[in-house]
Amino acid sequence: MSTPEPSFAARTLADMRSGSQRAWHVLLTRGPSQFQFWVIALLTGIAAGFAALFFRKGISWLQELLYGVGDPRNLNSFAIDMPWYWILVIPIVGGLAVGLILSRFTNDGRVRAVADVIEGAALTEGRVERRAGLASAVASLITLGAGGSSGREGPVVHLAGVIATSISTHINASGITGRELLGCAVAAAVSASFNAPIAGALFALEVVLRHFAIRAFAPIVIASVAGTVINRLEFGDITEFSMPDSSELEFYVELPAFLILGLVCGLVAAALIRSIFLAEDFGDVACRRLSIPRWLRPAVAGAMLGGLAIYFPHIIGVGYETTSAALTGELLLHEAIIFAILKVLAVAITLGGRMGGGVFSPSLMLGALTGLAFGLMATAIFPDVSGSYALYALAGMAAVAAAVLGAPISTTLIVFELTGDWQIGIAVMVAVSTSTALGTRLVNRSFFLTQLKRRGIHLAEGPQAYLLSMTSVAGLMRPAGDDSAPSEEVCRAMIDKGIHVDISATLETVMPLFDAHNVNYVPVIAQAAGDAPSVYKGVLYHVDALKAFNLALASLSREEHG
Repeated sequence: MSTPEPSFAARTLADMRSGSQRAWHVLLTRGPSQFQFWVIALLTGIAAGFAALFFRKGISWLQELLYGVGDPRNLNSFAIDMPWYWILVIPIVGGLAVGLILSRFTNDGRVRAVADVIEGAALTEGRVERRAGLASAVASLITLGAGGSSGREGPVVHLAGVIATSISTHINASGITGRELLGCAVAAAVSASFNAPIAGALFALEVVLRHFAIRAFAPIVIASVAGTVINRLEFGDITEFSMPDSSELEFYVELPAFLILGLVCGLVAAALIRSIFLAEDFGDVACRRLSIPRWLRPAVAGAMLGGLAIYFPHIIGVGYETTSAALTGELLLHEAIIFAILKVLAVAITLGGRMGGGVFSPSLMLGALTGLAFGLMATAIFPDVSGSYALYALAGMAAVAAAVLGAPISTTLIVFELTGDWQIGIAVMVAVSTSTALGTRLVNRSFFLTQLKRRGIHLAEGPQAYLLSMTSVAGLMRPAGDDSAPSEEVCRAMIDKGIHVDISATLETVMPLFDAHNVNYVPVIAQAAGDAPSVYKGVLYHVDALKAFNLALASLSREEHG
């Protein structure tokens, strides 16, 4: 008896299943095509957008649990009426939890944030640490929920990086694809956090990828829009801050004032950055001399923060309430100045104490306070040619944040999207340009790149600096006994003169040796244990190193201009 022919529907279903399996196999083994990548970018944006949303909701839930405040925007005013001991204890307990988490799940007790994402984009094919990243997200959530004086954008950006890393690893993405997926996740996370689709996309390009390649633009915009849609489904199409009605002002007459405001904001941004690093260095020295365990450091910082907040509760939390008060001109001159100084101190304690969080939201608050103080003085001195001092607060908010992040384009746009006020664009751009020009010269381009430089990662100097650290000597050397290599006796003579490089080194170490000793090759050795003599492994020729470096530069150029 013959087997009956399968039905058309059964054959169609079987063909679809077989085609899907072949497509999935191709996706896993060869990486995504352009259309597939756009679909993956959309899914990545959705995942990162929901991660940012849940992170924000988690902060609100934790603040309601610990402080009893229903709306996190009212945390500062609500904390004024709380018993002093709660204000002191909550950050300590939060810091203790953070310390235990970071001590258990990271190798250095440090929270991962935006700088680590930038490092991942430049050096590790768009991948970041997943285990440490998840621990950092939890730690930062606890910090912000317990009143830590930092922002949510840093942990959210790194959490998005963890999502992108997982996807890139799963689909076996190349370095270029991995970096673009990382940009997609970051754009969606920023957009979902601040309801800012334009700035989210540009932040990923300007800060994380640090180029504006055409091929990366479309998927990043797709992901950014996905993140924004998730935000608006939950919160609606509303801005983070409300501005008073703009008054008529003589922009051309006032432009010199905004130029000066930009210079002041550049100095303030540099002061904030240097204060954070000074607090971190002080904490390192204090912990070492007093034998304070690593897990206890955030709790000590929490105690300092809580003690300060007893008298000045405005410093705790993200600070949106105080920022709104500055933008609407509800603060007096002395209040704006005092709050600005205290905010710098509180942020330095929080981040220097390794409690976690980001710097963007604090820089917004500090900038709004700086701009308001400047505007109050400017309008008092020149009342006939000055507009509203609230406009100076908006320009100051953008100027300080741009100088801290080293991102004038995306910061300018995100401030417009946060406030919904596009009418004073000229004044904001003038202030941002001068603040960035000055601030980036007082530090190493930005807060993030200065962080990386302190770790020995020189991204600010450009690819000609950091690409050398990505190429190992072991992969380029000619092994001992190779016909094209010099004799071992000749190499041993050079080793005795101190001309050699370790096999674990990179081109960053060996390239200066070629110029310093005017040689065409350098012997490669492996250090032996104890007092045993080193082992000769081979030789690295200058021409081989230059070829590898040129190939790396050409590959990067193709990616940035593709």
